[in-house]
Amino acid sequence: MTALERRRVQVWFGSHVIATYVAERLLADRYAAAMGRRFAGLRITNEPLPPTVLVDPDCVPDHPPIPSEQRLWPLTVL
Repeated sequence: MTALERRRVQVWFGSHVIATYVAERLLADRYAAAMGRRFAGLRITNEPLPPTVLVDPDCVPDHPPIPSEQRLWPLTVL
C-alpha cells in the first residue's frame, strides 16, 4: 500500500473562498500557479490534506462528477 499526497488549493476573494480544487501534489501546484496568473490580485492557498491510502499505486481517488451543463445553466442566468 502507498499513500497518495493530496493538496487542497483555494482561491480567496477577501474572506470568501471562490474556488476549491483537490488533487495530488504536482497537479495542485500547477493549478495554484495557473490560478495565481489568472487571479493575480487574489490570495491562493495550497495546503496538504491527510494522505489517502491506496491499494493500487496506479489508481486515482474518486472525485465527484462534474455537474452536467443542464444543471449549471440556471446558475449562470440572472
